[in-house]
Amino acid sequence: MSLTASTGPMCTRDSLASDLRALGLNPGETLLVHSSLSSLGWVCGGPGVVVMALLDALGDDGTLVVPTHSGNNSDPAYWGNRPVPESWWADIRAAMPPFDARTTPSLGVGVIPEAVRTWPGAVRSCHPQTSFAAVGPHAAKIVEGHALDCRLGERSPLARLEEAGARVLLLGTDFASCTAFHLAEYRVPASQVDNSFAVMTAQGRRWSTVRDTAISDDRFDELGAAFERESSLTRGRVGGAKARLFGLADAVAYAETWLTVHRPRIATV
Repeated sequence: MSLTASTGPMCTRDSLASDLRALGLNPGETLLVHSSLSSLGWVCGGPGVVVMALLDALGDDGTLVVPTHSGNNSDPAYWGNRPVPESWWADIRAAMPPFDARTTPSLGVGVIPEAVRTWPGAVRSCHPQTSFAAVGPHAAKIVEGHALDCRLGERSPLARLEEAGARVLLLGTDFASCTAFHLAEYRVPASQVDNSFAVMTAQGRRWSTVRDTAISDDRFDELGAAFERESSLTRGRVGGAKARLFGLADAVAYAETWLTVHRPRIATV
C-alpha cells in the first residue's frame, strides 16, 4: 500500500460536471478534449468518472471526442524517444501488430482517452497512428473516412469537427497537445514525407508506406500563447485543473496565419 498522501482537491462526478457547466460547456455541443487526469486532483472513481462528468455536461445530444493516437505503430528508423538498435528495424517492421480500431490501445494521450475508447457505444477512426474516438449522436460521422495518407488534415476527424462547429477543451493540458493546430499545417506550404505503419488489409497484415504532409508540434507552445492573448477564449478551473475552452475553427484559422509568418516551411513533394 502506498504511503504517499493524496493531493486535492477531491473531485466527484457531480463536482466535475458542475465545474464543466460553469466553464461554459453546453448541452448538445460537440467537444474535442485533451486531458490530464492528474491535473484534476484526486478523482473519486478515476478516469471513467471524468468521462461520465463530460457526458453529463454535454447531455444526450452532445458528442465527446478524444485523440486515441498510437504512434508506436511507425517506422523504428525515426523513433527519437527510446530508439532501438538498427539491427532490430527489419524485424520490428515485420512483427509490428496491425492497427485494430477495436483493440489497439492509445498511447501518450493520457488515461481519459483510453476510457473513452472503451466506452459503451464508442466508435473510433481507422488511422493506425492518429485515430480519434467519439461517443454521442454525431460520433460516427466525425470518425468516418479517416484516410491513411492524412493523419490530421482534411480527410481526418479534425476537419469533420471543424465542419460541426466543435469546441476544444484543454483540461489540464497546454497548447502543445492541441491537435487542431495540425489541421492548419495542412493548409500552409509543407513538405511531403514517407509515413509507415502496420495495417490489416483484405490480403492480411501489411507494412504500408504512404506519402503525407510533414507535421510537427514545434513552437505550438508559442502559437498557443499568442492565440490565447489575441483571441476570445474561456478560462477557468475544473477540479484543480486549469481549463481553456475555445472554438476549433478559430484555433485553426489563427494557426494558419501564425504558422505562415512565424514557422514558414518550404514545400517539397
